[in-house]
Amino acid sequence: MFIDKVKIFVKAGNGGKGAISFHTEKYIPNGGPDGGDGGNGGDIIFVATKSQNTLNEFHFKKHFRAEDGTAGGAKNCSGKCGEPLEVFVPCGTIVKDPTNGNVLVDMFEDGQRHVLLKGGKGGKGNARFATSKRQAPRFSEQGEKTEEYAVELELKTIADVGLIGFPNVGKSTLLSVVSQAKPKIANYHFTTLSPNLGVITCRGQTFVMADIPGLIEGAAQGAGLGHAFLRHIERTRLFVHVVDVSGSENRDPLEDFEKINGEISTYNAKLKRIPQIIAANKMDMPDAEKNLARFKAKYGNRYKIVPVTTIIAEGCDTLIEMCADLLAKLPAQEPLQIEPSILGEKELKPRFAIEKLDEGVFEVTGSLIDTMIRKIVVSDNQSFRYFEKVLRDEGVISKLKKQGLKDGDTVIIGDVEFEYTD
Repeated sequence: MFIDKVKIFVKAGNGGKGAISFHTEKYIPNGGPDGGDGGNGGDIIFVATKSQNTLNEFHFKKHFRAEDGTAGGAKNCSGKCGEPLEVFVPCGTIVKDPTNGNVLVDMFEDGQRHVLLKGGKGGKGNARFATSKRQAPRFSEQGEKTEEYAVELELKTIADVGLIGFPNVGKSTLLSVVSQAKPKIANYHFTTLSPNLGVITCRGQTFVMADIPGLIEGAAQGAGLGHAFLRHIERTRLFVHVVDVSGSENRDPLEDFEKINGEISTYNAKLKRIPQIIAANKMDMPDAEKNLARFKAKYGNRYKIVPVTTIIAEGCDTLIEMCADLLAKLPAQEPLQIEPSILGEKELKPRFAIEKLDEGVFEVTGSLIDTMIRKIVVSDNQSFRYFEKVLRDEGVISKLKKQGLKDGDTVIIGDVEFEYTD
């Protein structure tokens, strides 16, 4: 089983609750509030690693949750912060937001780390709310609750050279001859069911070659296996287009060449700019010389054409040397040119906004409210008075009055609903 696209669910840790505590000690009757802050929740951190080359493990485990922060304690003791959770993915994995398709981060390099979700902030203890007028606050702040998000992981194989061509033309055999890779080789279509990678050293440089599962006509629209694996050729710097130049399966090799190029450009027009070397394979078969001459006549001025017989490794050294020479002149691979983002980051809300829902019913929303709602303990009069004071100091009450608020009207703020009295 080879999995290169999967949806998983991630959740950062919740923040711990602030403590409500008062200092008590012999001979100190009025020690004052000493409730500590809650700990921050753990982050979700993605880490790229070259030790993995599939997303198979995410088929069995789909939920990833970081540790919550713990509550604060007495004597101004802060709660323990939640442990961050590291999620290891193969190099070349793109993380997307499935709701809009936006790429959040390209995990391109080995060891690359990205904080995808930040843990919730810990709530403040009651010691933080003490003032000269409010010397014994009996309320604290709740920890920030985090949401669970779905993310889509999509693996795009990172290889310098991509082997492309119709099924059963000799791509797997070529890879096995020029590297230590051991792909499955058999005389039937779609023997290769997943990309195979091989490492090659030539002329002082080392590069990676990938055998892409067989493409057929219509692959860009989903025919055969090609549609599932076309994404794996997007990062290659050079194509080696393997062609059965003998036409042993009663197909015209020139038509095969044009069809595969057509499928690739239909999938992504930018791929037309990737240089190609034509590996004219099966030169030991009848009609191979005749078709090679046709290839050279039609494409000799546009492409380098190398006759090979992969089954006996003939011409393969020349092909690899040509690849090494061309790669030395080509620019290095680069990740997607995007600004990595943190999942769940929202556009800045207005500090507060007021909406009249019905006659005598008003709702207040905004970033101020999101922060304040965690500090309300409805059952505690002191907490609620503090909340009302902040609303007045921030101008929320005066703006409500301008919009028609009067005694007896209902005000909705988050999950709190109360009757206004002047």
